[in-house]
Amino acid sequence: MSTPVTQKPAWREPMVWLVVGGPASVVVASFFTLGLALKHPDPPLDLHPSAQRSADDVEPADMRAHEGDVPALIARNHAATGVPGAKP
Repeated sequence: MSTPVTQKPAWREPMVWLVVGGPASVVVASFFTLGLALKHPDPPLDLHPSAQRSADDVEPADMRAHEGDVPALIARNHAATGVPGAKP
């Protein structure tokens, strides 16, 4: 005679927790990240910070320092606002 095999419930198997626990923790972390992104959105960046200063305060070296950043700032503002070429 063979002995009857008793089966444990699925939630008592450690492999089930490994298979289900990983994706479940990723889903929880993504909702946490979404909540942070919605609560603290990034404002569009000013493309010309020296324009707010008077002409006497602006040095030519200050103006040239950020010329290379303009394409990146436009792309970043587009990502933040959804409007192509968005300027503050």
